[in-house]
Amino acid sequence: MAKLRIAGTWVGVIDLELENWTVAMLREEVAKRSNAQRPDSINLISAGKVLKDGDGSQNLTQLGIRNNAKILATRVSVDEGKSLEQELMAEEERSRRLARVKAAATALSKRHVDGSLPIEDFNIELENQGGQKVQLGTETDQRAVMMGLMLHENAKNLLTRQLYKDALEVLTMGEEAFSLCDPKVLEFIDNVPILQIDMVWCYFLLRDISWLSVAGIRLEKAREGLERCHGKDFSRVRLLQAGCQPELALHMRLELLEGVVAYHNGQLDKSKKALTSAQAKFSQLQVPDEALSHVMSMGFKERDARRALRLNNQDIRRAVDFLFEEKTKRKQKREDDIRHRTEIMELKQYGVTPLKKAVNVEKLKELVAIGFEKKLAAEALRRNENDFQKALDDLTNPETNFAIQIDIESRKRKREQRAVNARIEELVSMGFDRSRVVVVVQAGETMEQTMSRLLSEFDPLQAFDANSSGNPASEASNLNPDSVEGPSTADEERDVEMEDELARDIGKADALSDYDIEVTKEGEAIQEYLALLASTDSKDALSSC
Repeated sequence: MAKLRIAGTWVGVIDLELENWTVAMLREEVAKRSNAQRPDSINLISAGKVLKDGDGSQNLTQLGIRNNAKILATRVSVDEGKSLEQELMAEEERSRRLARVKAAATALSKRHVDGSLPIEDFNIELENQGGQKVQLGTETDQRAVMMGLMLHENAKNLLTRQLYKDALEVLTMGEEAFSLCDPKVLEFIDNVPILQIDMVWCYFLLRDISWLSVAGIRLEKAREGLERCHGKDFSRVRLLQAGCQPELALHMRLELLEGVVAYHNGQLDKSKKALTSAQAKFSQLQVPDEALSHVMSMGFKERDARRALRLNNQDIRRAVDFLFEEKTKRKQKREDDIRHRTEIMELKQYGVTPLKKAVNVEKLKELVAIGFEKKLAAEALRRNENDFQKALDDLTNPETNFAIQIDIESRKRKREQRAVNARIEELVSMGFDRSRVVVVVQAGETMEQTMSRLLSEFDPLQAFDANSSGNPASEASNLNPDSVEGPSTADEERDVEMEDELARDIGKADALSDYDIEVTKEGEAIQEYLALLASTDSKDALSSC
């Protein structure tokens, strides 16, 4: 008999025969003596190596265990390995999703800035706080700003869902996107300072004090940026918003975070000043029940009524006017969206330029206003890479004008042929005889009439014989839809799901979204840090006695 000295979860000596015992037997014995419910919750370590069961055929002697050997027994969670694996898988999935977000934002911003024909039935455009379309700097600047805005909106959605770590990652991507833009362009927009505030807000929600030094720098930049855009007395932003006071909640969050950073840096007076100012703004943002009830009695939802009162300093009349204006804007936006979709569908009919750009709508309108037929003008622009003067020269030249008309008619016939071919293939796939289908379809009847005629003379047995004969559909080579080429766009490989998610996020945003903050967490944080300051003051007072 040999002796093994066990330490760890159970301490003692086990007498056993090394030649007859396996690791599994030893683990089971240790588990029993240490009252472990499952043997697989016990790890055995000898000479710095974890003992493995293997195939169960090796005894302890073959594994190098000798008499009086010391074995360390440790208890582990049975699910620990599974949990670790699940955690790694979740992190991998998270990283993959964040990579998809960045790729989708890059693709969308590229397509919707460089003049490419939108694959979607919408077009993303930059607007100012008044809702007007704007052009910011170069194409690179436009793309950088658009990408930054999309990522910022997605991050705000993640913040709402309390996915703070993911939100911070996406905000960092947004910051990188904005950094690609000319700094002079960014001076005109407040999105970058707001993003800086949101990043520090994420630090706070994650309670990660390691970001403290960076947080202070970000808040300084944010304050400078907001003062440049809004004015020190907020006059500029209020002028833009027709007297509305949207900035209060944003500045309250800024002052709260400044107070938190100052507190952790030991600047208690500065912290108290910032937190006291933030508390005053928080009080201003509390909506009285009577005012809320009054606005809701006019048919508005609670969230909308509360938002309107907050943005208008609790003024009921202005809040109601604001809500009616918002309703009008939403109606106008729906109409604009319908017009945009119709416009994009029309552009797709015209095809793309040699450099794969869409026909320029504004230049097309100019040519139509002069008196040229729309399709003719569109083709002239398409051929000439949207060069207005060259398109006008082609349209006023009789020979070139005629050639363009011939080309348009030719492509029209090809499109019609593709439609015919598609209908033929659809009907043949239903079991109808190809030769009969071709005759009926080319008669130019509607789909209903064609189906009715084919069904009236349909012979299932004949259809079965025809389909079993092995005649491939491609025999009618003159009807091959791929043989007809036109100035169409090929769909690129893209992440439709993620692009749609980003488009939805930015589609929900409006000029006041960045200021529309639910302030409950901020109020709790203000009280928390004011209490910490009060506690510090009390200790100082006691120590001075």
